[in-house]
Amino acid sequence: MLMPSIFGENLFDEFFGDLDREMRHMDRRLYGKNAAREMKTDVHEHDDHYEVDIDLPGFKKDEVTLELENGYLTVTAAKGLDKDETTKKGKLIRQERYAGALQRSFYVGEEVTQADIGAKLEHGVLSINVPKREAKKLPEKQTIMIEG
Repeated sequence: MLMPSIFGENLFDEFFGDLDREMRHMDRRLYGKNAAREMKTDVHEHDDHYEVDIDLPGFKKDEVTLELENGYLTVTAAKGLDKDETTKKGKLIRQERYAGALQRSFYVGEEVTQADIGAKLEHGVLSINVPKREAKKLPEKQTIMIEG
């Protein structure tokens, strides 16, 4: 015989459900439902370099950072909004824009240095030029003789 329960099928799912849902959708705060489609990237290959174009609409130069570490180029775009409800424009009664950050990484090779990479942000598009570098060649397979 089934007995009624005041907790439902799973106590922990109901207890942590809102928190889990909130954590999964944190990246959507910046652009709402369209967050998954942001930071769209095109990579073009040329003879001597790669050209990477990333859509970053609404971001200013000082809100975007590029970091190179262990052969990975990481692009971070962070935007913060004022939390004051009363501004020069008047009292805020509806807010659909949020603060948040987007990040994306690309492997460019450990031979590429910071000085090799060029970047510019124009009209909401970040253009990055990454030179092609020869990877260090590993020595060919060699047989080692065993004494004895």
